[in-house]
Amino acid sequence: MNIIDLHCDALLKLWEAKGKLSFADGAELNTNKVNLQKGKIKVQCFAVFLEPDIPSDHKFQAALEQIDYFYSEVLGKNPEMKQITKWSDFERLQDGEIGAMLTLEGVDAIGNDLTKLNILYQLGVRSIGLTWNHANLAADGAGEPRGGGLTLFGKEIVRWNNEHHVLTDVSHLCERAFWDAIEIARFPIASHSNAKRICNHPRNLTDEQARAMFKADAMVHVVYYPEFIRDGGESAAIDDLIAHIDHFCSLGGKKHIGLGSDFDGISAFVQGLEDASKTQNLIEKLLQYFKEDDVKGFAYRNFLEHRPEDL
Repeated sequence: MNIIDLHCDALLKLWEAKGKLSFADGAELNTNKVNLQKGKIKVQCFAVFLEPDIPSDHKFQAALEQIDYFYSEVLGKNPEMKQITKWSDFERLQDGEIGAMLTLEGVDAIGNDLTKLNILYQLGVRSIGLTWNHANLAADGAGEPRGGGLTLFGKEIVRWNNEHHVLTDVSHLCERAFWDAIEIARFPIASHSNAKRICNHPRNLTDEQARAMFKADAMVHVVYYPEFIRDGGESAAIDDLIAHIDHFCSLGGKKHIGLGSDFDGISAFVQGLEDASKTQNLIEKLLQYFKEDDVKGFAYRNFLEHRPEDL
């Protein structure tokens, strides 16, 4: 069964390796091409993520360097990888091809300059999370004790996303910022978040948040990181991850659930789901609990039915 995965951090690893890591088959990459092919990943989203300790005046350059690796290492050396820049591109993928879409995990790279956001858009970024776990000029993240909402600049970015039919990713926002975003975003999405009722972690969504997403016709993509799956987080089984999908279904989200592995950004793994090549293990397990039509929805179809239209 084909898979659309909304989040991985392969670009960070490629950038940190400075050209010494092969996207095609590098063993250090959970989402190398070979693993994507084995796991039947039809579309992989590649996040541009900047570690907090990078000096502010170097962050835009670091973002551009990660995108350069996307073009040179992911696309340039692997003709099977096809960049997605239009929402209709999903239908144009041929057998044997894998779609690749750029996303932005936190807007730290642009400072307070929307011109830089326009540049990233021109380079192919189609989903934007306002922040990571910390605070920045746009919003407070899930790990910021202050718990503030969107700033005026953050709201300006969401309106920019609306205008350009870009997804507004709420996965790392604190609760107050989430509610600010959901109020004004035309295309909200949670690229990698689980259910707080099942695992009480700040990165997960409360039932109220999840219901608000489903009411807004927005997708929630479950994440494979044990820390977000089970309290304690040292280990997790595929059944533990499925508990989050089942809970979201109980809240009315059956048609709004997808997958967002967070591969290459996580340091611990679900048993039997250690890299992208193992993704069909999740599908096989889901088929034991849900109808095939529902599992196809989780795997790829729900996202296709809820993505924005082309401009």
